[in-house]
Amino acid sequence: MDSTPLQQALTQAGAFAAIGFAAVGSALGCGAAGAAAVGAWKKCYAQDRPAPFQLAVFAGAPLSQTIYGMILMFLIFAKAGEFGPFWPVFLVLGTIAGIAMGVSAWMQGRAAAGACDAFAETGQGFTNYLMALGIIETVAIFVMAFGIVLLVMI
Repeated sequence: MDSTPLQQALTQAGAFAAIGFAAVGSALGCGAAGAAAVGAWKKCYAQDRPAPFQLAVFAGAPLSQTIYGMILMFLIFAKAGEFGPFWPVFLVLGTIAGIAMGVSAWMQGRAAAGACDAFAETGQGFTNYLMALGIIETVAIFVMAFGIVLLVMI
């Protein structure tokens, strides 16, 4: 059964929602972590201490959720070509998954901001901070994986 132009547009909206909401969260998360990294570097320079480059890792951590959203977007597009009439599933999946991945990125950025401050002040705990960020990242990975499972089941 062929889908109508409206169904195609709503499917595309769902696919774009997956990457769009994930990217918004990544931007918010990277913004929070990046601002904290800049502030931490400033403190280091003001105290005549070396500024740790590792803070850039914390600042960039929330970017990966955009990649997960892109993967889901491509899979929705691929599946929609086969099953156009299932547009409500594609729209809801892309929207909810995108929001969940975006919130994961945003919260990861807030945690990364704390990691920037702590690591710049102490010079210790880098691996511990990365583990905490990885736990938050896992939420986005689960959302992407479960979205893929749902798409496979259609």
